[in-house]
Amino acid sequence: MLYLPRQESRQAVIEYMPELTANTMRGLDSPQANATSTSGLQGAECIRHYAELLDGSPGVYRMLGAKGEVLYVGKAKNLRNRVKSYTNISGLNARLRKMVESTFSMMFLTTRTETEALLLEQNLIKQLKPGFNVLLRDDKSFPGIHISTDHEFPLIRKHRGRRAAKGEYFGPFASAAAVNRTLAQLQKAFLLRSCPDSVFNNRSRPCLQYQIKRCSAPCVGHISRFEYRKLVADAKNFLLGRSSQIQKNLADQMNDAAAALEFERAAALRDRIRALTQVQSVQGINPRTLADGDIVGLFMRGGQVCVQVFFIRGNKNWGNRAYFPKNGSDTHEEDVLSAFLVQFYSTKQPPPLLITSHLPTDPEMLESILSNQRGKRVRIVIPRRGEKAALVENAIRNARESLALKMAEVATQTRLMESLAAILGLDETPQRIEVFDNSHLLGSNPVGAMIAVGREGFLKAGYRKFNIKRTDALPGDDYAMVDEVITRRFRRLVEEDGARMTEAWPDAVLIDGGAGQVSAAVKALHELGIGDLPVMGVAKGKERNQGKEQFHFPDRTSVALEANDPVLYFVQRIRDEAHRFAIGAHRTRRAKGTRASSLSGIPGIGPARKSALLSHFGSANAVRNAGVEDLKLVRGISAGLAKTIHQHLHEK
Repeated sequence: MLYLPRQESRQAVIEYMPELTANTMRGLDSPQANATSTSGLQGAECIRHYAELLDGSPGVYRMLGAKGEVLYVGKAKNLRNRVKSYTNISGLNARLRKMVESTFSMMFLTTRTETEALLLEQNLIKQLKPGFNVLLRDDKSFPGIHISTDHEFPLIRKHRGRRAAKGEYFGPFASAAAVNRTLAQLQKAFLLRSCPDSVFNNRSRPCLQYQIKRCSAPCVGHISRFEYRKLVADAKNFLLGRSSQIQKNLADQMNDAAAALEFERAAALRDRIRALTQVQSVQGINPRTLADGDIVGLFMRGGQVCVQVFFIRGNKNWGNRAYFPKNGSDTHEEDVLSAFLVQFYSTKQPPPLLITSHLPTDPEMLESILSNQRGKRVRIVIPRRGEKAALVENAIRNARESLALKMAEVATQTRLMESLAAILGLDETPQRIEVFDNSHLLGSNPVGAMIAVGREGFLKAGYRKFNIKRTDALPGDDYAMVDEVITRRFRRLVEEDGARMTEAWPDAVLIDGGAGQVSAAVKALHELGIGDLPVMGVAKGKERNQGKEQFHFPDRTSVALEANDPVLYFVQRIRDEAHRFAIGAHRTRRAKGTRASSLSGIPGIGPARKSALLSHFGSANAVRNAGVEDLKLVRGISAGLAKTIHQHLHEK
């Protein structure tokens, strides 16, 4: 039996779980696929109506509100029993009672097993973001270290995202800064190259990395392949936690060099030992009894949740990250942890061991899912004594402290948003404010940018950038750029969600500019039929002095705040963040245009061949300096085309 939401495509389910394809297709072809009406029933009566139609199959259910929005996604071993349990209102907590009261219809998808139901449930939660589910909001990938294996002189580099390139991967690290620090020390210790193959293959003399003793210059033959491979093996062993023997060998070599009066070589070996010692010291507490695993500590207070994850690889602590799952109110710790783990590892390879502060719901099923994803067994344990128990206590303590800090920041942010609401003339505290700014260089490469801010700070997932496309305005016309950006932003919202059912709609708009920019924004909104959205512009004083900002409104005179007003600092901070984001987007567009400009206009050179040239030589300048014979080596470049490229570049 299947009732599928209108906004969800067949392909979305197929791509996430291929093993569900046959079962899902049978459901999608059901004549009941669009059955969402319950003849005006609501709440427990609506749910009871559906429970009578269900059987005992495992599957996923969705509760829908009055406008068809998804309120909650859940999975069940027995759909009939699970759905029927919601009709006993007295046995539900306040959150679930509110959810039941808001339910106007339901949708269902049966699966073959409960495990499939769990996977599909978490996929739908990520896609639909239901308001009553536990949501992991910050789920981006972690950086790591990649050592290639498809070159005779492997490179070492920072890596993030899908592990598509051949080689060995180490991590994850908690932050890019931790990877950068580790890489810098590893380059000093093992002298491995970090340049891409396109640069390596075209070097004629050592680069700066060799001069500052961070590379052994294999590109120009300063080290043999055999000796370089030994350095690669040492680097891998160090990242796997086998560092004591490496340091002992380096110490022996340093002493031998000193005894042979080779003081320069001894000093170089001494520097490598120091680099190894430093990279070990910045990794914090390194556990002795845990080789590879993640430590997950959860703390809940006042309906707010913090989960701390520590990454241990090769007996080394690669750092930790705090997460704040949404909608943990009236939810048990076990349920929150189970939802967190499934969502967290849906895009990451799990380690062989998970040490958790609480036992998640259905731990055996969760272990099975993670083991299938890893390709090897994954265990979930709760230690009671020893070093592992101490590591869990440390994770819980960090979670408690992070949650206290987060709640204090949210309280401060809420007070600032309340004060800003008074300035804007809003009746309620805004949940989301969108800030717009533009950036260009004498009218060239114009870019519009939008950031979002809420009670919990900057909403990075809501950031947007707009390449200005209109050609009917003068270059650098700021009013025209504001008009285009506002129009494009809100036209999409109107088309996708005219009823304003999602949180993507802002409660107010802030423009970096004065009365003219505000008028342009208001005009664009009115043309889209949006006349009730508060708009405010913030502009610096006559001498462009920060601290003398004027606040401009479409229907009243401008105002200024005291120089030490906290709200002024708050507005400056979010305005500066929008400015930073806009400048970054502009510079990226400008740099992209600069890189490609010298290769543009060459007869026979399209995007594919341009990309091949840049990949082979590393830069447009290197292409310009290449000879005809060098150009012929590029894939897709014939002898005649190589002559055309060379002639075109040198004529320019």
